[in-house]
Amino acid sequence: MSDTPGRFDHDDDETVDPGSLPDVFGTRDDFGDFADMGDDDERDHDDRADEVPVDESEDAAAARLVYEELLARVGENAPQPRLDATRRAVELLGDPQRSYPVIHITGTNGKTSTSRMIESILRAYGLRTGLMTSPHLVRVNERIVIDGESISDAALAANWADIQPYLLMVDTELTAAAEEPLTFFEALTVLAFASFADAPVDVVVLEVGMGGEWDSTNVADGQVAVFTPIALDHTKRLGSTVLEIARTKSGIIKPAANVVSAAQVPEALAELQRAAELTESTFASEGAGFEVLSSAVAVGGQVISVQGIAGRYDDVPLPLFGRHQAQNAAVAIAAVESFLGSGSQPLDAEILAAGLADATSPGRLQILATSPTILVDAAHNPHGAHSLAQALEEFFDFDRVVAVLAVLADKDAAGIIRALAPVVEQFVITQTDSDRAIDADDLAQVAVGIVGPDRVTVETNVVSALSIARDLADESEKGGVVVTGSITLVGEVIALTAEEREK
Repeated sequence: MSDTPGRFDHDDDETVDPGSLPDVFGTRDDFGDFADMGDDDERDHDDRADEVPVDESEDAAAARLVYEELLARVGENAPQPRLDATRRAVELLGDPQRSYPVIHITGTNGKTSTSRMIESILRAYGLRTGLMTSPHLVRVNERIVIDGESISDAALAANWADIQPYLLMVDTELTAAAEEPLTFFEALTVLAFASFADAPVDVVVLEVGMGGEWDSTNVADGQVAVFTPIALDHTKRLGSTVLEIARTKSGIIKPAANVVSAAQVPEALAELQRAAELTESTFASEGAGFEVLSSAVAVGGQVISVQGIAGRYDDVPLPLFGRHQAQNAAVAIAAVESFLGSGSQPLDAEILAAGLADATSPGRLQILATSPTILVDAAHNPHGAHSLAQALEEFFDFDRVVAVLAVLADKDAAGIIRALAPVVEQFVITQTDSDRAIDADDLAQVAVGIVGPDRVTVETNVVSALSIARDLADESEKGGVVVTGSITLVGEVIALTAEEREK
């Protein structure tokens, strides 16, 4: 890297019946690792600093202070549509984001799961990886992953100490220019870039926070630009039509990049193709350049066959539930093909299988408990809720589904409920401690207007709501609970069930 002082100069170096389906993953009592994360949802952390544990270690205390300092900045619910602030910060640090190649990922749904699959495949190839995703479910460390592990408290605190003087310099410059200081996400992005350079890593898989063109991650130049399905979400910030949103997201395409896209609605596809042509980039889209050939339900997930850009891959185990995850896997395969061989060389079948077998993405269709089964899924828009509903029908044999539902105010609550209504018998409406959560009574009114009063129960306390849902599910022989509608809610329930297991 450059002459920058600090730590970043590295010249060295369908319904599951276990009795009738192939168990391609081995026997598992706990399916907690089989999951997927929500996407363009920004979790509200403005007043949610972690409580201080009684037996907190020195490193944990230092990491908690980092998080508190991040929380003191403008929150993720108010991103600044700018790149200059982040660009200035990384410039002062010697541009750590240029010390490794980048695979950059955006879209409305599926970004995190696709990112995690890409990272897992690359790691199976022996590459030391960096992965940035957002938001986190329980701890901020989850957002910065190095070689498959969340960044340690010690490394998080040490890297923060190194970059903080430079962040404060930028804050001063911005304030003098009558602009907002660096936001939570801008500062976190700089921290991630610096942490990856300090590790160091061979490649970074970088998930956009919101949009693409002006997202702070876009100061990095991705050799591969990946697009998961684009739909309406964050319309106040990204545009009121799919075309406008696709145009904003297409901003991650850099000159002569390799572009990989999931199947898109026509207007989004045309916009991505236009951006690829303008940047003289290659373009491979699902259905034309690659596709899912088949997906069969298996114990713990599914078995898929994929036609990639450069090769065909048959009967590959994927430990994730839902047809949409097969699609995400196909996009991930095409992205890795584009990165390793510019789409001209097939992947090694055994390495690919090993990479996907290790793929996890906490927070979507993740089984937290049994008797009754409790699933969490971070679907937070109608597109995600539709995928959840489809997966509940195809991958599980519930005879009754009870949903614990909370939704943030900027989301299409009615659209989410309509998507879930065909498969959910009872809705237990609650609210999280986010300032942006829809009031439970208001959300219940929306639900009653769609499914009727007999299918709606209101309980503002999340713990009590989960208990009610469990009791309702237990009234049926094969009842199940799904917690959904908000990443914040999913994170709270994951933490709650973890506490129960520790007791």
